[in-house]
Amino acid sequence: MAISSNEQVAIIRTERGLTIAGTRITLYDVMDYVTAQYPPKFIRSLFDLTEEQINGALSYIETYRTQVEAEYQIVLKEAEELRQYYEEQNRERTAQIAILPPPSGLEAAWEKLQASKARHQTQL
Repeated sequence: MAISSNEQVAIIRTERGLTIAGTRITLYDVMDYVTAQYPPKFIRSLFDLTEEQINGALSYIETYRTQVEAEYQIVLKEAEELRQYYEEQNRERTAQIAILPPPSGLEAAWEKLQASKARHQTQL
């Protein structure tokens, strides 16, 4: 399926989902920034898209908002499930890494990082 507002820009369905033709960028990638209310110019620059590509993607999202939003929610749910799975799979290894001493010669940077992490935790 290819949908196009002009002959050059199309949204196609690939194994990754709804994708901007000629790129590996999905509409779900774009939706992350649309829902966070980033301006189109920023999104275009971030993904190195042409004006026609970003306009085509945003137009498609607006035209088929309900369907795109439903698929986007599925993508978010699957991503969260994968994150939880791999977090659980790597829990023991992460704990082992956390107790390792700082790399030789980087002790000062390590201390600065630990202080920054501690400040961040107190802000939560």
